[in-house]
Amino acid sequence: MSGEDARAIARAFAPRRPWGNRWDYYYTLGKLRSDPLYPGVLQALRGSTAPLLDMGCGLGLLAHALRHDQQTLAYRGVDNDAAKIRRATKVAERAGLVGSSFELMDLATTLPSHRGSVAILDVLQYLPEPAQQSLLRASAAMLDGDGRLVMRMALADETRRGRISRIGDRAANLIGWMQFRPRHYPSADALRAVLQQCGLRVSLSPLYGNTPFNNWLLVAHRD
Repeated sequence: MSGEDARAIARAFAPRRPWGNRWDYYYTLGKLRSDPLYPGVLQALRGSTAPLLDMGCGLGLLAHALRHDQQTLAYRGVDNDAAKIRRATKVAERAGLVGSSFELMDLATTLPSHRGSVAILDVLQYLPEPAQQSLLRASAAMLDGDGRLVMRMALADETRRGRISRIGDRAANLIGWMQFRPRHYPSADALRAVLQQCGLRVSLSPLYGNTPFNNWLLVAHRD
C-alpha cells in the first residue's frame, strides 16, 4: 500500500496526546506499507455488498482499510483477544467508522451466526485440524448473495518460505502478540477439497509481496 494511504489509515491508531502509546500506530503503519494482505483482500471484496464477518479481526484494521477504499459494506469483527477488541472498538468509535462493530469471541469453541461474506486472515494455522475443518464448513455455509470467503494463511510445505513462516508465527506467540502458538498448517489440496465439497469455486494464489513468508490468498464463492 502506498505510504500516503498507509498513513491515512494508520492515523486513526495514533494517540490523542504526544506522550501517548504509539505502538498500534507504528504497527499498523508498518503492516500497511509492507504487507500485501490488505490490497489483496480489498480487491477480492470489491464490488460485493454482502455484510462482512472478519473472524480473527485483531485491531480491526480491515474495517479502516475498507472505508478508506470507499467500500461501505457492513462490517463485524470478532477476536479472542479482549485487549485488541477493546482497542479496536475505541479506535473505530473515535474514527467514526459507520456500520462497524467488534465482539470478543473464541473461534475455537464458538462460531457466530452470519450471512454474507467472511474474512479469515492469518488465523487458520492457530487452530487444530478438526477445528479448521469445522470453521471452513461453517464459513462456507455463511456465504449469501454475492458473498465471498476471503482467507490469507501460510500453507504447509518444507520450502524456505514455509520455514520462515513457522518461525515468524512462533515468535509472534512468544512476544505476546498472538495468544496461541500455531497448531496446524493446512495444505492447498486440503483447503480446496473441503471448500469444493461445500459447493464453492476456489481460487488460490501466492501473496508474498516483498515479504519472506509463505502466505497465500484464497477467494471462494458459490457458482
